[in-house]
Amino acid sequence: MSKILMVLTSHNTLGNTGHPTGFWLEEFTAPYYVFHDAGEQITVASPKGGQPPIDPKSDDPGNQTDSMTRFKADKAAQAVLASTVKLSDMKATDFDTVFYPGGHGPMWDLAEDPVSIALIESFYNAGKPMAFVCHAPGVLRHVKHKGEPLVKGKRVTGFTNEEEDAVQLTQVVPFLVEDELKRLGARFEKKANWQVYVVTDGQLVTGQNPASSTEGAKALRQLLK
Repeated sequence: MSKILMVLTSHNTLGNTGHPTGFWLEEFTAPYYVFHDAGEQITVASPKGGQPPIDPKSDDPGNQTDSMTRFKADKAAQAVLASTVKLSDMKATDFDTVFYPGGHGPMWDLAEDPVSIALIESFYNAGKPMAFVCHAPGVLRHVKHKGEPLVKGKRVTGFTNEEEDAVQLTQVVPFLVEDELKRLGARFEKKANWQVYVVTDGQLVTGQNPASSTEGAKALRQLLK
């Protein structure tokens, strides 16, 4: 049994639009059940602790998935989500791996959070696998390894410029995930909008979009083996 830390955003406002945001529900529920059904021990954390904000758009009727349906009938999983632990209390030494679901929220808080940045660096330096899906690869923007950006020279994917354009938030987000990873020297790869795509490079797993969250979690479990 592996000990898995899942890290969610606590940020709930979409720039200065007045609209709510948060984490993307499928990107939590899909990996959660991949880990849960494999008998892994899951801890869920967020910067503020407690119930993290769910992006209401992720729960639109057109965005429903099997894992979300299951979650809505799963009181135990709902209780886990409602009582996330504080990220500042987490140590990489207590876990085998870490998984960051996306949604737009992480671009504001986790991407700039010194606690999150230090935690990712300690997981990486300990040789432990890590996964980031959709917008979550953006939280790597300030993460360093040996003085260089962690993603420099690495194959990665994440929410693409075209996908951001499709959801009409290019002008709202603080940075574009694809552009930022390229700027840092990563070798960014992608498929067409909304296609499942996961890249593994060494200890680092990245997924392109919400649809990639199940395969991203499975890829992470492969590294744990």
